[in-house]
Amino acid sequence: MSELSHLDDAGQVRMVDVGDKPATERLALAEGYVYMKPETLKLLTANELPKGNVLTTAHIAGVLAAKRTDQLIPLCHSLPLSGVDIEFAIDGIRSAVHIKAQCRVCSQTGVEMEALTAVSVAALTIYDMCKAVDKHMRIDGIRLLKKTGGKSGDFHAG
Repeated sequence: MSELSHLDDAGQVRMVDVGDKPATERLALAEGYVYMKPETLKLLTANELPKGNVLTTAHIAGVLAAKRTDQLIPLCHSLPLSGVDIEFAIDGIRSAVHIKAQCRVCSQTGVEMEALTAVSVAALTIYDMCKAVDKHMRIDGIRLLKKTGGKSGDFHAG
């Protein structure tokens, strides 16, 4: 068998079989930023953008994305998520929206991709809803902050 879990003996991609692994509680926390002009951030905070309430829409989009990660990322398993929490913080100094997404599951495989997908789609939704007034926005810093559970143990970003 190949050293890489997503390749078979012939070097072809495959979905990893997790059927023999025990289900354990798993958690993943991811973050990302959407940087924008200060004027755009002011409009977003005042809920005065033409497309409506940006953060509520981005929250819903992030949750839906986490639930559909297996349909977006090849070889991801379908997971019965037990929770998806998304938080937004306005960073006036950086002129950015800071996004955090935490996903939880009791399963045989991790939930990191779901947390990262939630952050990514929430960020894209913010971009989409603000692009009419700011074409210079930048999505950046999407990364895994923490994961717990599973055979490989816990991870905490430095």
